[in-house]
Amino acid sequence: MDPVLEHLEALGVEYEVVDCDPALADTAAFCEAYGYSPDDSANAILVVGKSEERPMACCLVLASTRLDVNGAVRKRLGTRKASFAGADETIERSGGMQIGGVTPFGLPTDLGVWVDAAVGQRERVIVGGGSRDRKILVPPSSLLAIEGAELVEGLAKVVPPPEPES
Repeated sequence: MDPVLEHLEALGVEYEVVDCDPALADTAAFCEAYGYSPDDSANAILVVGKSEERPMACCLVLASTRLDVNGAVRKRLGTRKASFAGADETIERSGGMQIGGVTPFGLPTDLGVWVDAAVGQRERVIVGGGSRDRKILVPPSSLLAIEGAELVEGLAKVVPPPEPES
């Protein structure tokens, strides 16, 4: 068994594995191809503080919002600057997960899991599945069952609608 499914089973939470084409793993493409709303899709993003210690956390935000890296995330990491983890650092620190497949399930236990409050208000959300060929559909309570997971108010900002063209 793989670490993601093993963790889900150990938590004893409700979940459904959703297969997907790896070429469609990025959120916008996945939602369009498989009929999921960005409001029901939660991106799992590894963020890192730009300091010698390189503190890292996994943040979950709805695809219809934008992670507040320079505000809420930076403050929670306790660093002057923060950014998205790069592809190589994501693979290394997540235990082998690629961008587009990152999930909070099966992560090393030293990574914090921060769930934006808006995610907690959804009935169900679809998150990465640990690889680019699957996603995991869960109620938000499954995310909060992860040891150390925290519901965080204001972790993400609403994305303003595009300006109409004149």
